Amino acid sequence: MILGVILGEFAPGVRERLETAKFQGVSIPVVVGLIVMMWPVLTKVQYEKLPAVFRTARLWKHLFLSVMLNWIAGPFLMLGLAWATLPDLPGYRTGVIMVGIARCIAMVAIWNDLAGGDAEYCAILVVVNALLQIALFSPFSVLFINIISGANQGGQRVNYGDVTISVLIYLGIPIAAGIATRYGVIALTSRRFFEKKFLPVFSPFSLLGLLYTIIVLFAYQGHSILHDIGPVFRIFVPQILYFLIMWTSTFFFVYWLSKMENRRIAAGARKVFGYDTAVVQAFTAASNNFELAIAIAIATYGVDSEQALAATIGPLTEVPVLLSLTWVALYFRHILAWEPSVDAHADVERISDSSTEEKSVE
Repeated sequence: MILGVILGEFAPGVRERLETAKFQGVSIPVVVGLIVMMWPVLTKVQYEKLPAVFRTARLWKHLFLSVMLNWIAGPFLMLGLAWATLPDLPGYRTGVIMVGIARCIAMVAIWNDLAGGDAEYCAILVVVNALLQIALFSPFSVLFINIISGANQGGQRVNYGDVTISVLIYLGIPIAAGIATRYGVIALTSRRFFEKKFLPVFSPFSLLGLLYTIIVLFAYQGHSILHDIGPVFRIFVPQILYFLIMWTSTFFFVYWLSKMENRRIAAGARKVFGYDTAVVQAFTAASNNFELAIAIAIATYGVDSEQALAATIGPLTEVPVLLSLTWVALYFRHILAWEPSVDAHADVERISDSSTEEKSVE
């Protein structure tokens, strides 16, 4: 982030070259960064196992919870926070709203890995959210920006067709590349080679792509960040509140579900809700696909727009806040009772024995 701001402020030639590297309004440097970042993550997904996994009730419960959090609670919460904190800054408010409707995909895999979440469920939610984002980002942007906020946006509306094309480019290409790479490498070599040799070399490109993308995005907006510092600090408020509210409420809601489940099952039984799934749900709900929001804000409103600047502030707040929350998650992993205790197991057996005795008496 610091390097990107320095380049944007003190090396204007870099910024000018980035602005000219476009195709149909889509930033080529950003596209390259997003593809490199998401490609390895989407290559790891075991697509061949999805039909069997989708037949389990456990997964459908998590998918239902994730969809409710990501596509109903999250966007409307960000909408409310944006209007509550930025009522007099319509351009910046639009950028914040765009971040709210861009649900996180690839980045959540990094937070999940750091906090020790369930990698399999995380990969499934990444794919589901990516597909839903392709289908829903455009209509959501029209609903939240043109319709709900339209009367006070001063004509700053989004075009459904342009947004759809941008989403298909930024998300469709990495998904197709991930599927083709997975099955292409396995077909040409073997599954063992793919898992033991290819993935360990290919996976680090995801982090490199993220770092490159952040440098490019902040190089775009470095000058604006330094010279519009007042609005920048105001943009911090709704975004930090969003991350904290969504993560905390989701994490402890899943913990509550886990406690309710502990009372009904024996120790050692396979649970639907636990720490590993609480981490996946919390970081998926709290994170946003800020790269997509920035890219579409730039393509729709221009690189010097208030909307693009507001969207760029997303990673400036999200990265340190969610990195801190990985430590919070690890702390609560050890002090909260996520699994049924031996006493709970004994209670279950006692209740079962009592029920058997009652039936015998009858």
